[in-house]
Amino acid sequence: MKANKFLLPFIIVLGIAAYQSIFVVQEINQAIVLQFGDPKKIVTKSGLNFKLPFIQNVAYLDKRVLNLDNPPEEVIAADQKRLIVDAFARFRIVDPLKFYISVGNERVARQRLATIINSRIRGVLGKQELATLLSKDRAKQMSIIQNDVNNEAKNFGINIVDVRIKRADLPQANSEAIYARMQTERQREAKEFRAQGAEAATKIKSTADKEVTVILANANRTSEIMKGEGDGERNKIFAGAFGRDPQFFAFYRAMQSYEKALIGGDTSLILSPDSDFFKFFGKSGVIKKQ
Repeated sequence: MKANKFLLPFIIVLGIAAYQSIFVVQEINQAIVLQFGDPKKIVTKSGLNFKLPFIQNVAYLDKRVLNLDNPPEEVIAADQKRLIVDAFARFRIVDPLKFYISVGNERVARQRLATIINSRIRGVLGKQELATLLSKDRAKQMSIIQNDVNNEAKNFGINIVDVRIKRADLPQANSEAIYARMQTERQREAKEFRAQGAEAATKIKSTADKEVTVILANANRTSEIMKGEGDGERNKIFAGAFGRDPQFFAFYRAMQSYEKALIGGDTSLILSPDSDFFKFFGKSGVIKKQ
């Protein structure tokens, strides 16, 4: 009975010791075995592992690629323009022992990395003009930042996989000023376009008026020439007719005079009956022969 009485506590203590001596490392983790806070062993492979019970404990570190989302930072470019930069980084713990000795845990590591990244962003982007930071050359600047941050992160057992800018915005006051300036510039361009359009319209109208004047002048000249030629042809015909029958020509011209003088009703003529004007009128309206 006494043997059983002491055996049971021994078995319990042995079981607890065995439980305390076993630890499992997952595939996503790496572990550091600590003895009174002093690192004794690094375990990077997953599986079942052993440690001294009670006097040793295990610190687990993530070996996946981790994200670091930096708060937005204001950067002053080389041309004194302000820019709000929102950046993020991705990193991996590649040296667990150096990582544990230098920073201890992820929380401290993130704080240290955030400070380094913000400092490098201000240092590198601050040497560039705003136009460069907003262009495709920004990727080159981010590569420089990543290399600089990686050089310092090696002291913490960390490898920087990537550093990127999510957003790069102007401060609200600058955005409003730029918007107002853009609006003024567009209004000025619109006025210039309208003025150019009005000038072009005036030139086109002036050219059209000139062409109309020339066309009308040419048409009038042609018509006058044709009219003159017609009058000449008419006079030629009249002259020919006069040469053949002077009496008929005199009669025809008298008829034209009667038409112009007597038709209309507003003109009164007081003439002697013996006037030559009525020489072709005989008694009873018969034409008097010469």
